[in-house]
Amino acid sequence: ILIRPIANMAHILSAVSGTSADVVPITRALISVSDKTGIVEFATFLASKNVQLLSTGGTAKALRGAGLTVMDVSEYTGAVECLDGRVKTLHPKVHGGLLGVRGNAQHEQEMKDQGIEKIDMTILNLYPFQQTVASGASFEQCIENIDIGGPSMLRSTAKNHAFTTIVTSPDQYELVKKTIEDNNGGTTLVLRKKLAAKAFALSAAYDSGIATWFSEQPLGGEAGGEPANDEKPVVARVYKPEFTLKYGCNPHQKPAQILSRLDSKLPFDVINGTPGYINLLDAANAWQLVLELKQGTGLPAAASFKHVSPAGAAVAVPLTDVECQAYEIKPEEAAALTPTALAYLRARNADPMCSFGDFCAVSDQVDEDTAKILKKEVSDGIVAPSYTPKALEILKTKKGGKFIILQATSDYDPGEFEYREVYGMAFSQKRNDIIISKEHMTDVVTAKKELGEGAVRDLILASICIKYTQSNSVGFAKDGMMVGVGAGQQSRVDCIKLAGRKVTTWYLRQHPKVLGLLFKEGVKRQDRVNARVRYIEGDFTDEEKIRWEAQFQTVPEPLTAEEKDSFLKAATGVAISSDAFFPFRDSIDHASKLGVSYVAQPGGSVQDPQVTEACDEYGMAMTFTGVRLFHH
Repeated sequence: ILIRPIANMAHILSAVSGTSADVVPITRALISVSDKTGIVEFATFLASKNVQLLSTGGTAKALRGAGLTVMDVSEYTGAVECLDGRVKTLHPKVHGGLLGVRGNAQHEQEMKDQGIEKIDMTILNLYPFQQTVASGASFEQCIENIDIGGPSMLRSTAKNHAFTTIVTSPDQYELVKKTIEDNNGGTTLVLRKKLAAKAFALSAAYDSGIATWFSEQPLGGEAGGEPANDEKPVVARVYKPEFTLKYGCNPHQKPAQILSRLDSKLPFDVINGTPGYINLLDAANAWQLVLELKQGTGLPAAASFKHVSPAGAAVAVPLTDVECQAYEIKPEEAAALTPTALAYLRARNADPMCSFGDFCAVSDQVDEDTAKILKKEVSDGIVAPSYTPKALEILKTKKGGKFIILQATSDYDPGEFEYREVYGMAFSQKRNDIIISKEHMTDVVTAKKELGEGAVRDLILASICIKYTQSNSVGFAKDGMMVGVGAGQQSRVDCIKLAGRKVTTWYLRQHPKVLGLLFKEGVKRQDRVNARVRYIEGDFTDEEKIRWEAQFQTVPEPLTAEEKDSFLKAATGVAISSDAFFPFRDSIDHASKLGVSYVAQPGGSVQDPQVTEACDEYGMAMTFTGVRLFHH
């Protein structure tokens, strides 16, 4: 029978009064830890302050082995540990010592009558239940690793925090020691409340994990049968504050901070600079993208992010001489670039106007070549697995020393599920951990069946890129780099048109008239990038055109519509991927104008035959990946 308490029928207890004090001396501490990191040193410090040590089992043995005087809890309570250690601390002398209100005459008398001594501090951590489950242990072993005494002492100590101090993690030891040193052997109320809050959060997370696991177990015990509970348990997500942010998405959204999941690190460490809210969103998405690109293609990868969508992404593929000229690098210098540097150079040049002020990510170690390319660009920061000393030296001077450098945490586990809170609602879903690979490119449904290695590589690239692009999205790729990303449109054909405009610009940046533009000395790199794009677009206002022409040695002749069309007719070999199926053939019709030869999409629309027919008419090869990649 599931009994739910009705709020207006609950009996609410009255407060129990006692003597309030800010600093409470520590005279007796109960220690029972499964994680013994630093416990000997901490207990030695307490003993030096004349604190009596109570302990149990393995903890008592470890402390005695270090030469400390320890009283067993069983000696203190007069009750031996029993039932295979299941009952050690569940005793009135323990919980009375923790819960007794100091200065309350009735409590003081009852404690005296029953021989209960005050216990001022509890140091504990809970049985490693989650780790036991993760190890693949049996149902019975998992049950045995459900802590009972630990959470009971934790809650008793935290509840009575006006007088007692609860310590639940080795990373709290130094703060507690300092507080005791600064306060003549006592802890402050501020510290006790802070530690009590963390303790209750730990308790909630621990019980939530047990409830979730238990509800998923089959009624038959080992395998098969119905789950034990068809009602989902309460989910408690416990976070540890890591650092404060200047503000959230906007300056008025204060306060803001970054938190890690309890007992988990952040996915990266801050090596330099002060990252903001959007910087870290970009970093988290960009890092996942390059990791998956490396897995999916086997090539070093890079991404350039702005406002939580990629402006560009690429893998290490050598540049042509024309590309070198368009990207302002000499062919011999390009040939000497490391693969990581080459990947970022391509990613940045997919859409260099949108990449202005980007946050970038690379899949491999940042070397000197990569750092030198970054140094020339206007960029906010980078995330990477590691950095050479020379690369760090170069990057730390960027932006007057404020360039953000993040180092990714190796073997980081983001967890199977992710949670998000929006307008007071919590959303939970299984993380989109599917890795797009060549296996997703095998169901070719068109008359044209051939997909060469380059086409498969570009389809994987485009698909992984749009996986981390705000939906609806489509992406165009060629020669190992994105050449157009269409993000966040309600209509899929509008995504095609938006991304297609970027593809057109990318192609026309290689037109002889664009490559031949002669700038005056002193025109900055980004100004040259912007001027070339505006030359291609050509839709100047009168005032704008005056300032634009002032950048050149001689005023360029216009790039006519006929010249553009003639140049674009040679476009071919472009790959396109869509995050969901094409609902109509209009997307394929438009893509045909942009040199598209290869198409990847999930399939599954009633219009699939019509879309396939359109691909056949244009001689395109199309594969159904079977995977939708919406990202919101």
